[in-house]
Amino acid sequence: MKENKTRSKLHPRNLHKNGYDFDLLTTEHPALLPFVITTPAGTKSIDFSDNKAVKTLNQALLKAHYNIDFWDIPEHNLCPPIPGRVDYIHYLADLLSDDNQQQTPLGRQIKVLDIGTGANLVYPLTGTSEYKWHFTGTDIDAASVKIAKQIAQFNGLKITLKQQKNASHIFKGVINQKDLYHLTLCNPPFHASEEEASKGSERKWKNLGKTPSSTLNFGGHNNELWCEGGEVQFISNMIKESEDFAEQVLWFTSLVSKKDNIAALEEVLKAHPIAEYKIVDMAQGQKISRFIAWSYFDKETREQICSELD
Repeated sequence: MKENKTRSKLHPRNLHKNGYDFDLLTTEHPALLPFVITTPAGTKSIDFSDNKAVKTLNQALLKAHYNIDFWDIPEHNLCPPIPGRVDYIHYLADLLSDDNQQQTPLGRQIKVLDIGTGANLVYPLTGTSEYKWHFTGTDIDAASVKIAKQIAQFNGLKITLKQQKNASHIFKGVINQKDLYHLTLCNPPFHASEEEASKGSERKWKNLGKTPSSTLNFGGHNNELWCEGGEVQFISNMIKESEDFAEQVLWFTSLVSKKDNIAALEEVLKAHPIAEYKIVDMAQGQKISRFIAWSYFDKETREQICSELD
């Protein structure tokens, strides 16, 4: 297992590493203009406690930087921060390049499975733009899958969407017998209960210096925010189920929101015939995030698989 040193900045290839260019964003997407404010420091920003402002910022970012002309989600769906989400994509690209003589594989021959893609479809949208990979997105919520399909179709993107019809399964039912993936990714529900999720939302409001509100919120359905046992249980289930698909996926990965959960997850990994796993630290603003990656293939085999991509 190799653990990267903690980073304080976004990935070097992240288009948002130097902040937001509001002049560009408002030119590309004029609807953002009414939401732009001037901070006490004299810089441009938005009110991040206003979900309409956050959604409009996302629309502008996706249009200006990722060629997404249409993106819209219902009010109560999760509205993700684009810079942090695309950082995960860039570090996944590095994961592949480590097995490919430090060359990042590009093109639709790279197959990526997004577990819990949500209505926002943010990973396939940004990953398709940045690396031209072929994405398959899954979600247990039928309405989210429908909206994600509409977004993909409107933007002329060939993204495969599947509904996971069994909430107790993660890979079963969506990875078919003949499917092969180079990567899986997941932003799992990290709270263990609805009450815990509510308290987490309240902390976000306080960090922004705002009073908690029922109308202005950060969004997210229950299945997006919490599950029984929280992220440790969810990722543990994912690891256990991944063994059934050991020969069909090069790297399984998942975000881990809480550093304290890593030790428990490492114990689960060690209980399975995994050839290698990595903990990769990422920075998202003032927050340090991370993902865990594991493979049932040894490095020599992974390098052989990647060499056949050329």
